[in-house]
Parts: sequence; C-alpha cells; structure tokens
Amino acid sequence: MRGDKDVEVRRIGQPERASADRVAVEEPLQLVVEGHAVAVLMRTPGHDEELAAGFLLTEGIVSSPREISRIDLEAKDNHALVFLAEGVTVDFERLTRHLFSASSCGLCGKATIEAITSVHEALGEGARFKVDALLRAPDALRAGQDTFEHTGGLHASGVFDAEGNLLALREDVGRHNALDKVLGWALLESVDLAHGFVLMSGRVSFELMQKALAGRIPLVAGISAPSSLAVEFAETSGQILVGFLRPPRMNVYVGGERVE
Repeated sequence: MRGDKDVEVRRIGQPERASADRVAVEEPLQLVVEGHAVAVLMRTPGHDEELAAGFLLTEGIVSSPREISRIDLEAKDNHALVFLAEGVTVDFERLTRHLFSASSCGLCGKATIEAITSVHEALGEGARFKVDALLRAPDALRAGQDTFEHTGGLHASGVFDAEGNLLALREDVGRHNALDKVLGWALLESVDLAHGFVLMSGRVSFELMQKALAGRIPLVAGISAPSSLAVEFAETSGQILVGFLRPPRMNVYVGGERVE
C-alpha cells in the first residue's frame, strides 16, 4: 500500500492553477491483543506488522519475538490482530490506564520517568560513539525518505550501527509510529541495537526517549531540539541525547563524554 496519494489542489501565486498534489496517507490501525482492543494508531499504512510489534515492545507487553505467536493483518481492514505465545500474560487494565494517562498527559515529570524506568531498566554507560559516525547519519536518513520526497509530510526514524551505517529506515505521519516501526523491525529480525543509535527527523520528546529505551538504544539523536523532559529522562536512563544534528554541528545534551 502506498504511503501517499494524489489530491486536487488550487495553487495560488504560481500563477494560480488547478492541479494534483501528493499528500501523505493517514489511516487508523486498530490494535487488538488477544481479543482486547488496546489502541488505535493513526498511521501511514505500510510496515504495519512492524508497527504493531514495536508498539508491543515499547508498551512493555513483549520483550522478545518469541512472545508473539502471530500478527494477523488480513482478517479485517485496518486491524492488527495480535496473538501471543502460550504463557504470555497481559495486564489489560494497567495497559488501558497507562495509554489513557499518556495520551491525556495524566502523568508528568519525575513521576513519569520513574514509572517508565520501572518497566524498562536504565542502560549502563558503556557505549561510546564517534562524531564522524553521527555526522554521516543525516544524509543517509534524508536519502532514504522516499515518501517525504513526494509529499513533504512524513516523519522518519532510522537506526544505525556504531559506524554510522543505516540498518533500517521507516516513515510515518506520526513520529512515534516511525520509531515503533524501526523498533518492530529490529524485534522481528532479532537485531541487537545495544551498540547502535537512532536518528529522528524532528524534535526529540520524552515519549520517543522511552520508546528508544525499550529498544535498548544507547544514543538518541534528532535533527531538531529535545524537550526538557527528554533531557531529564536521558539523565536517568543512561542514554546519550543529541539534538540539532546538522553537519558539521550537533549539540550533545547528555552523555557528551561518550561522544569522541
């Protein structure tokens, strides 16, 4: 399924004319886990299995691909039906409360950080990265943003190895979904990201930091700025946080001693 579509547009001042333009597709994906509807994700269709798997990982429902029996995308349009492996249990009441609170900003500050790090353990501080490897990443990310090239309307997340080689890139109308997709790719392909990093096309928020922690990613970078809570989270989680990664410059907000 394409991530973009043609729509009619009235162009003014170019000179004025009617023509077609491409826009990013946004559609709902209902995530159903063992018969329980747990979330509706507004996403760009494509890589839906990875999106579902990444969401399961970042919400603490699963921690390995062995815990997922199968993900059925064919039974019903815009639905991902998730079946877990035998013996895997889910506290659906806790999950529902957490998703509601997160979406409505019912949690904030240090209480939120403590809640997340109680589910996803903080990282050690062993991983180190080369400046040159980080500076190569934005060009690789931009070169891989095919749908953005046509629409200008999608976020992207790319995961890289320690040398700065792009491992996977996913685009989506939602920045959280783009990250969940690459994390889902790593989960389903059993790719260890413990010595890699992620680069995101926009700003870095608290929720993106916690998703990266769930994927055990030691360095999180953004083309734009981090939020204050993202900085606080990195200080607690043991992650390196880089913002404004725009060669030849970058800002290292947390973990600067581990970027050489």
